[in-house]
Amino acid sequence: MTETAPPPSWQGSVILDIGNDVGALVLHTASQWLDHEINLMPDDPSATHTHSAVRERRSPHGTTYAAVYPQLHEGEYRVVGSTQRICIVGGRVTDVDLTEPYEPPHHSHH
Repeated sequence: MTETAPPPSWQGSVILDIGNDVGALVLHTASQWLDHEINLMPDDPSATHTHSAVRERRSPHGTTYAAVYPQLHEGEYRVVGSTQRICIVGGRVTDVDLTEPYEPPHHSHH
């Protein structure tokens, strides 16, 4: 089975499930990370880590590249493969630029 990437997202096409102690993250990247998955590791050992693929996002203001995490429990997270840390607040969307070079892991499909 081959994986196919979905087409670019348009503004407003991602549904975020936030409220109470759940927030969301939009992690903006450079275009070279298109289709790479970026893993987030929570500081809370009882929470599960998550990942999201970088996709092309189009709006009337132009094209950007971002990974969207639509439902994250509030707390501190680390971007795996970098030293960047992110604080998620319940009920809010956090917009962050990936501020350092990121080395995507080699894909291994199980």
